[in-house]
Amino acid sequence: MMFFIWLSDWMIPIIILGIIIYGLIKNVNVYEAFIEGATDGLKVVVDILPTLIGLMMAVGMLRSSGALNGLSHLIAPLISWSKFPSEVVPIALMRTFSSSAATGLILDIFKTFGPDSFTGRLVSIMFGCTETIFYTLSVYFMCIKIKDTRYTLAGALLATAAGIIASYYLALWFFGI
Repeated sequence: MMFFIWLSDWMIPIIILGIIIYGLIKNVNVYEAFIEGATDGLKVVVDILPTLIGLMMAVGMLRSSGALNGLSHLIAPLISWSKFPSEVVPIALMRTFSSSAATGLILDIFKTFGPDSFTGRLVSIMFGCTETIFYTLSVYFMCIKIKDTRYTLAGALLATAAGIIASYYLALWFFGI
């Protein structure tokens, strides 16, 4: 056990040192390559910043306007037969847009129901089984300048739906209602 604690403390420095040694073995000017990579990274940040600002504003407007709650109330009767907690629907919807907004909603669930409740465990599993689709698509496709996403959005939405369903059944299987 002590070895794993030692390894976790030294993992990042070992990786950085390994990269530097590998670069020196390959006769690469490591510092110059680092500066070039940092410069390219800053250019990417500047390129995607308008997209990120627009996405964050849309998420803020969705939350503060009450549209998220309205949409949740529309969906709740459709899933009531499955005993899926209706309080989780806003998190499932928001998770597709913003991880930080979904985290805020999850913290509200923890305050209301507790992290050890079925609902708290469900949202914890769901957070690990789903992805921030629209954020990821906007950042990565904007970065590499892809305009036609073809089937990416449909596939990602289908995978997220599968993740939500799987998280519900995993929570039922491991914890019961």
